[in-house]
Amino acid sequence: MSNHHCPFICLIVAGAFLFCSAAMAQSNDNSPVAVELLIRADQPGATIRPELYGQFAEHLGRCIYEGVWVGTDSTIPNTRGIRSDVVAALKKIHVPVVRWPGGCFADEYHWRDGIGPREKRPKRINTHWGMVIEDNSFGTHEFLDFCEQIGCEPYISANVGSGTPQEMMDWIEYMTSDSQSTLADERRANGREKPWKIKYLGVGNESWGCGGNMRPEFYSDEYRRFATFVKNYPGNRIEKIACGSNGEDFNWTDVVMDRVGARNMTGISLHYYTLPTGNWDHKGKATGFPQSEWDSTISRTLHLQALLDKHLAIMANRDPQHRVRLVVDEWGTWYDQEEGSHPGFLYQQNSIRDAVAAGINLNIINNHADGIMMANIAQMVNVLQAMILTEKEKMVLTPTYHVFDLYQVHQGAALLPSEVTAGKESVYVSASKDKEGAIHVSLVNARADRAAKVTAKLSGPVVKSVSGHIITAEKLDAHNTFDQPDAVKPMPFDGAEVKGDQLTATLPAKSVVVLELK
Repeated sequence: MSNHHCPFICLIVAGAFLFCSAAMAQSNDNSPVAVELLIRADQPGATIRPELYGQFAEHLGRCIYEGVWVGTDSTIPNTRGIRSDVVAALKKIHVPVVRWPGGCFADEYHWRDGIGPREKRPKRINTHWGMVIEDNSFGTHEFLDFCEQIGCEPYISANVGSGTPQEMMDWIEYMTSDSQSTLADERRANGREKPWKIKYLGVGNESWGCGGNMRPEFYSDEYRRFATFVKNYPGNRIEKIACGSNGEDFNWTDVVMDRVGARNMTGISLHYYTLPTGNWDHKGKATGFPQSEWDSTISRTLHLQALLDKHLAIMANRDPQHRVRLVVDEWGTWYDQEEGSHPGFLYQQNSIRDAVAAGINLNIINNHADGIMMANIAQMVNVLQAMILTEKEKMVLTPTYHVFDLYQVHQGAALLPSEVTAGKESVYVSASKDKEGAIHVSLVNARADRAAKVTAKLSGPVVKSVSGHIITAEKLDAHNTFDQPDAVKPMPFDGAEVKGDQLTATLPAKSVVVLELK
């Protein structure tokens, strides 16, 4: 379901299970878990910004090259070298923002390499991702053309690690100035008369690691120096985003919030990945995994809740007026790369487990809508928890893509208070009301072994009928392939009914369900 403006009440049911080792012990009890919810549909709150459903595209593996860019001479249908099928798929889920060019790649990227005639662009070594040659055929003009084709805002990551404030300042002028300056005229000579609008700029990426191995005190000074030279040319206003923490590095958040100051940034980032094993050397397989790794994947996904709460509390202590918002600009599942794929390309299959993890993450992010300004799943095509996989002219939509399709009804809607009043170890919920008065509720049944019987009480509107869609599968690792592209996809769902202010729905194990209540 991809309609933004349904003239009735929509309920998205997706639910999450709080996995602990004791609860995960195999049981002979296969009866549905009983869950009770309260959804206060008459108390709309913070807006769930569309940017919470953002994407991330790095020059990594086959994300850009083959995934987005095939070149103007390709036999694969394209518009100015950009894949038409990928653009159509991303437009369908209303992608609001795309972060580019990285990632670790960003702090070795020099924007001048990617402008002008492609045959004259320098060839560099991508030292982070596979030591392959980067021919720079996809640069500033191509990326911003891509953003215009899918109808999204660009989120540019500036090079702080190996770049200079001058280089960044020139790039901003090149992209956004409508003056008669040399840089603006150079842009015109390269084929773009009107300046672009650049809304979001990341000042460095993972500066605590691949972006420079900085300490938070040093990064704070570097941020202040670089941010001084972020200029707003007429018709364009840039929102500056500081490099934030790696997971549980709460000290980084505290130091940067203190030393940079709320007046000098709009957002601060957070990166958190779900690894089944928690071991970066042996993360676990994307398919062919045991149920124990399903359970640990869900547990580690749910940890995002505690991370957001703690980082937002630190931010509020330094910024009581909440002028700075959190940007979760890298999140998702991360497994060992597929056997036989290029080392360093981070290509992994995407299964029903990823759909469930995506539903949980998006519910958690929705419920923090008052403190989060953007979130970007990693990554868009052919890398990590991708929306889309491609192989030459073939394209397949992943289970994660289908979750984003179902959840897009939350974009721009008002968050509704929701609470699990019974069966708290089984369900997470997020709910919203859009501008037309339609209500959307998301729950995820992440149990691999048991269904969930959900009873939801709605305070507010009267509902008379219910219909819906479901994403589910029998196997733990059910996934879509180029030979079987529709193995996991939304299907009609009739397992719910409504009476008065009460909705009941039985959710199969490992399922994401979308209900529409009229």
